[in-house]
Amino acid sequence: MYKKEVVDEVTMKRALTRITYEIIERNKGVQDIVLIGIKTRGIFIAQRIAERLKQLEHIEVPVGELDITLYRDDVKVSEAEPELHSSDIPFSIEGKEVILVDDVLFTGRTIRAALDAVIDLGRPNRISLAVLVDRGHRELPIRADYVGKNIPTALTEEIVVEMEENDGQDRILIQKEDEK
Repeated sequence: MYKKEVVDEVTMKRALTRITYEIIERNKGVQDIVLIGIKTRGIFIAQRIAERLKQLEHIEVPVGELDITLYRDDVKVSEAEPELHSSDIPFSIEGKEVILVDDVLFTGRTIRAALDAVIDLGRPNRISLAVLVDRGHRELPIRADYVGKNIPTALTEEIVVEMEENDGQDRILIQKEDEK
């Protein structure tokens, strides 16, 4: 297995800070914004962005957690029951500027599922997408509004995001199975 670190802790922090500033600039403040992190690492990223927004704008932005398992189009009925986690969105999204947050944007299928889940919760004014990494290879016409890093990859490679809250450290790796 080949692994290469492409983003370290400091660079990741800078990328999240850049996303935060872009959110403030594009929305002319943060009054009607809510962040919804897609499980698992999207939640940690959303929480970090909310903390930075609080430091900069002195406003606490609500953060929700979204589980998209039941909305995925790649879970086959014949497979074992999918492992369900709970979503936790303790606020109304009606009329809000929802920013979906995820770690890696790849084919777009996760985001399509997340959009379906959010629409089931209500009708926001707008839904935007913030991702830490955009690696390309889209299968659906989905584009992120806020991108921390663009990291082009081969289809045979995988982006692995490690975060302190879940993995004990912050970094982004490219990994590839050794060819035989």
